[in-house]
Amino acid sequence: MPWSAPSGKPAAAVRGVDGVRTARETDGPQTRPAEFEEFARRERAALVAFAWSLTGSAGAAEEIAQEALVAAWRSWDLVGGYDKPGAWARRVVANRASNHRRSAGRESRAVERLGATSSADVVLPEADDELWAAVRRLPDRQAQVVSLYYLEDRSVADTAAILDCAEGTVKAHLHKARLALAKSLGLLGAAVVADVVADPGEEDR
Repeated sequence: MPWSAPSGKPAAAVRGVDGVRTARETDGPQTRPAEFEEFARRERAALVAFAWSLTGSAGAAEEIAQEALVAAWRSWDLVGGYDKPGAWARRVVANRASNHRRSAGRESRAVERLGATSSADVVLPEADDELWAAVRRLPDRQAQVVSLYYLEDRSVADTAAILDCAEGTVKAHLHKARLALAKSLGLLGAAVVADVVADPGEEDR
């Protein structure tokens, strides 16, 4: 999916950064330090993967990651000063993915009423596909916690910081998510969950 400036925001120039393009708006000269380019290169693939785990759509994941990087670009004077700017960007992705999930749900119901079907955007091994489809059926926060904790191998503390919640809340969401996934996936799912979604216990990893 091509990188482009958001509609309604005229861009004077677009410069590629390993598949990421950063737009300079025409309302005055703007520059960003090399740190932003390094940040974009480092974080883009992970942001896309995180967005995909929550939406199931490669196209939506690219768009959401783009929006997060554009938001970081526009606020880099602030975001660049954070200890973990990547956490800020992931929070943007989580919020945008939640909006997408609600919108996609409404669109899907409309399509179903017309008798149409949709095709998958991403092809994964069957067990993984089944697992992540089940994750996407979880409530938004539970899905976000599962994705950050297992897909990105984040600690409880990091996950809590990214989502701006207490560590105990993260553990509670993980516990509820594991129970829901085991129930949703049945016996085969229980084996998959045992391997992929293990109990973090009381200790942070």
